[in-house]
Amino acid sequence: MVELKSDAALDAMREAGRVVANALAAVQREAAAGVSLLELDEAARGVLTAAGATSPFLGYRPAFAPVPFPAVICASVNDAVVHGVPDGYRLRDGDLVSIDCGAVLDGWCGDSAVSFTVGPARPEDAELIDATRRALEAGIAAAVVGNRIGDIAHAVGSVARSGRYGLLDGYGGHGIGRRMHEDPHVPNEGRPGRGYPLRPGLVLAIEPMLTAGGRDDYDTDPDGWTLRTTDGSRAAHIEHTVAVTEDGPRILTLP
Repeated sequence: MVELKSDAALDAMREAGRVVANALAAVQREAAAGVSLLELDEAARGVLTAAGATSPFLGYRPAFAPVPFPAVICASVNDAVVHGVPDGYRLRDGDLVSIDCGAVLDGWCGDSAVSFTVGPARPEDAELIDATRRALEAGIAAAVVGNRIGDIAHAVGSVARSGRYGLLDGYGGHGIGRRMHEDPHVPNEGRPGRGYPLRPGLVLAIEPMLTAGGRDDYDTDPDGWTLRTTDGSRAAHIEHTVAVTEDGPRILTLP
C-alpha cells in the first residue's frame, strides 16, 4: 500500500533527513587512512544520539538476512556495492567508500547514501562517483507530478548505461515514511511511462548503485549482508530521500 504524506509529515521527514545528512557529514569528516569502519559507525551513532534519533538500520532483519544488521551505517568499500557491515577494517588511501545511513525522528524516517574516496581519487573512481551522482540527479529531476515510477527508473538507468556501468541486479530505491521500506519499489532501470503514478505527497528513496565493470550480478559475503561485484570492480552508491510535490521534487536529506 502506498501512503501519500501531508505537508506536515514532509516537514517532519525533513528533520529526520537533516539528521541523516549530519551523520553522513560526520562520517566523511572522520574518514581517513587508518580509521576503522567501526569508528565511522561510532561517528554516525553520536550524531543520531545527540539529535534524539534512532537508527532504522540497527537490528533490521529482512527475510534474506541470517542475522539482524549490527550497525547504524552500511559501510561498503571498493568492490562492496551495498550493505557492507562495519568491522575492524582500517581505511587506506585510495579506497572508494560508500556509506548508507538512516534515522528515525519523531516516528519518521530519512535515508541517504554518499560515495567518496580516501585521499585523492583515481580518475576512474572519480568518473564512477560522478556518474552515480548524475544518475541520482536525473532520477530526482524525473520525480514530478504526472510522471510514473518508470520515468525515474529510465532516467537513472540511461545515465548508468551511457557510461557502460552496471546496475546491481534487482536492487533499487523504495518508498519511505513511517517505515524505512515502503511501497513502491523504485527500479534503477525501466521503461518511461510505466509503473505507479507520481502524486503529491509520495516520498521515495532514490538510490543508484553503479558498478565499474559493467556487470549487474553480485556475490554475497558470508555475513549474509555485504553484496560485492563478481568481477572485483569498484562500485558507488548515492541516495536521497525525495518528496514529490506540486512545486517539484523536494530533497529531504540535505544538511
